[in-house]
Amino acid sequence: MSDKGLTLWFTGLSGSGKSTLAQYLTPKLLELGSKVEVLDGDEVRENLSKGLGFSKEDRDTNIARIGYVANMLARNGVIAITAAISPYASLRRAVRERAQARFVEVYVQCALDVVEERDTKGLYKKARAGIIKNFTGISDPYEEPEHAEVVVNTGEETIEQSAEKVLDYLRSEGLLNETADSAS
Repeated sequence: MSDKGLTLWFTGLSGSGKSTLAQYLTPKLLELGSKVEVLDGDEVRENLSKGLGFSKEDRDTNIARIGYVANMLARNGVIAITAAISPYASLRRAVRERAQARFVEVYVQCALDVVEERDTKGLYKKARAGIIKNFTGISDPYEEPEHAEVVVNTGEETIEQSAEKVLDYLRSEGLLNETADSAS
């Protein structure tokens, strides 16, 4: 097993493919000998941040909690993959600054019209109708990362291409188990 922990912080609009990419990468990282844990935004909201709404303060609290748990995992040799919108640059920066292991920001970029087209839950439609308030990308801002280590575009790339960009970065930085990595 590799003992190289890090946080892979996936950020992007709702429906951009953060969770899909996290779930696709997990078995690949496990095959390379890494310990991996996914902190999915929806699951964390249900289990760790139950009762929080979507005000800026509540979103900040939720992201701070995700960052805290990701940091605990990463400093103990786990690749902690977060898949949460995390719309505010200042909070992503604060989580990065508190990290005690490598922090790799992955911007899961996708055009608004594409995520609206993918919207299986009807959230964008409800937000545009004014039923959902403070919805990121519609009535609340999403601040794009300016210095993400990896940028993928799930509207233009396949899941395999996006995942390979992430893996290529991790390899180039020596963040994967070298023995398993050299065998691939």
